[in-house]
Amino acid sequence: MAKEMEVVKGLDLGRYMGRWYEIASFPSRFQPRNGVDTRATYTLNDDGTVHVLNETWSDGKRGFIEGTAYKADPSSDEAKLKVKFYVPPFLPIIPVVGDYWVLYIDDDYQYALIGQPSRNYLWVLCRQSHMDEEVYSMLVGKAKEVGYDVSKLHKTPQSDTPPSADESPKDTKGIWWFKSLLGK
Repeated sequence: MAKEMEVVKGLDLGRYMGRWYEIASFPSRFQPRNGVDTRATYTLNDDGTVHVLNETWSDGKRGFIEGTAYKADPSSDEAKLKVKFYVPPFLPIIPVVGDYWVLYIDDDYQYALIGQPSRNYLWVLCRQSHMDEEVYSMLVGKAKEVGYDVSKLHKTPQSDTPPSADESPKDTKGIWWFKSLLGK
């Protein structure tokens, strides 16, 4: 029996901001199977919410999606966030909301383990595009302890020199990001 999923308490959102590289994740059927250099960039908004930019490259094209993250319960010190995206281009007004639970982060805010209560989604994030194997194994172990089927983890290919968003042709079909965050 897996132990209850615990989340980080007292997450410093300011320190959490910036770019994170996806080292591994559970593949989503909505995400391009050949997606590489996947990353997320978080920026703190004036109202305390977080602007989210998710990017991936497939077949040389950049796909991206933007949204907003906010604390599920503002009075709690638990790092349980909701991420809201507006689904373009066909339903621009219908928000899609997913859970974003920070299960683990190191003291220096260099790597993190992100999950959802459904345990259907899992992300290993790092400030660098490559992660030490021992750190990766430790995070995978933590996920396994709380009931994740870690055999489903798929490592995301990351370039030694991450691509520039400005130089890539755009692929606006970012639908997979929304659906992958639904946790369905």
